[in-house]
Amino acid sequence: MKKNKKIYIETYGCQMNISDSEIVASILTVNGYDYTHDLNAADIIFINTCSIRENAEDRVRKRLQYFKSLRKMNPDLLIGLLGCMADRTKTALMEEEQLLDLVAGPDSYRHLPQLLEQVGTGSRAIDTILSVDETYADIKPVRLDSNGVSAFISIMRGCENYCSYCVVPSTRGQERSRDAASIIRESLDLFEKGYREITLLGQNVNSYTWKTGDRSITFASLLEQIAGINPLMRIRFATSHPKDISDELLQTIARHPNLCKAIHLPVQSGSNHMLGLMNRKYTREQYQERILAIRNIIPGCAISTDIITGFCGETENDHLDTLSMMEWVGYDTAFMFKYSERPLTLAADTMKDDVPEEVKDRRLKEIIDLQQRLSFANNQEDVGKTFEILVEGKSKRSDRQYFGRNSQNKVAVFTKTQSGPGEYVMVKINSATSATLLGEVV
Repeated sequence: MKKNKKIYIETYGCQMNISDSEIVASILTVNGYDYTHDLNAADIIFINTCSIRENAEDRVRKRLQYFKSLRKMNPDLLIGLLGCMADRTKTALMEEEQLLDLVAGPDSYRHLPQLLEQVGTGSRAIDTILSVDETYADIKPVRLDSNGVSAFISIMRGCENYCSYCVVPSTRGQERSRDAASIIRESLDLFEKGYREITLLGQNVNSYTWKTGDRSITFASLLEQIAGINPLMRIRFATSHPKDISDELLQTIARHPNLCKAIHLPVQSGSNHMLGLMNRKYTREQYQERILAIRNIIPGCAISTDIITGFCGETENDHLDTLSMMEWVGYDTAFMFKYSERPLTLAADTMKDDVPEEVKDRRLKEIIDLQQRLSFANNQEDVGKTFEILVEGKSKRSDRQYFGRNSQNKVAVFTKTQSGPGEYVMVKINSATSATLLGEVV
């Protein structure tokens, strides 16, 4: 494969995939390839995929069909599939599409230069072997499509919770934490380059642990160290598992103003019956106890969640339990989905996807409608308050407005001032929708 070829990466799915795409770009640019934001200028297209939900895979398959038209105009165009979908489908997808030149799983990105060389000899390449120790800790990511203000840092990879609906343990392998010193170095480097907000990523950040000598660094102690880099550096994280979120972590967040007061705590269902079938390893009551701890230790903390409706065996009473949990917590925001069976999961192997689609659709609509009301009510309570907002850029609505987020991760839109992206401003909230706070700089 000749060097100085232009690569284009299209990313689907979660924040972890965005971080992975930045690692891929770094590995390839170091090896002589150039990154381009222009799809039509690319010599090599990578599509970084997610297998968590069926609709994500459907979008990728449709996108691959579009790439066929690009190849008709450029027969030398190479197309590669990366990420969880690449690992899960392996050779089957390559044979189905008759389009892919390369397939690489989440732990194979270091091998991409060699895989591209193999493709350059006229053969297709596949590498989806999972690793027990790969964390890409030494890779300095290329920040793709960055606003220069916020960035992601992966602190661990894999998952060992084995929720019955989830494909991640099969596609990303066992849980392993990244060297704490490398995370702190990357955080410091980002701050020195002008970034003012980082989000630490992992499938379950609460279980992060790194041993150095005779000392173990927990997630709480890692946060403490990063918070100490500079008070102007905001720190967020995702995702927390309810069974592992500790009082130690909550107390650490409460102590440091630059540790954002927003916690994403996926509940998935409010029903003990469903939580058991999902293998979530906590009960409704245990989840509520953790919510009370958050409210008590971090007053004013925003809480967001994930909800799956229509999982195997879900009854109407189970659904009502989820609605009542939403009301009880009063979530600020939620990611809400209807269940879709994923291969390589316990549910696919041992349970029947027996909730009719029309029932799933109706229940999902009820969940979305309720969350809209909760989000609107929560935002209305912020009207009249003043928040410190980190300016991220121009509002999509008007060039005369900026947007940014407060510590609670709520988006605020306000009239432009002399302070620009990367700076903090105090904004008084005058009105709000279910999604946005609207205000003025004071």
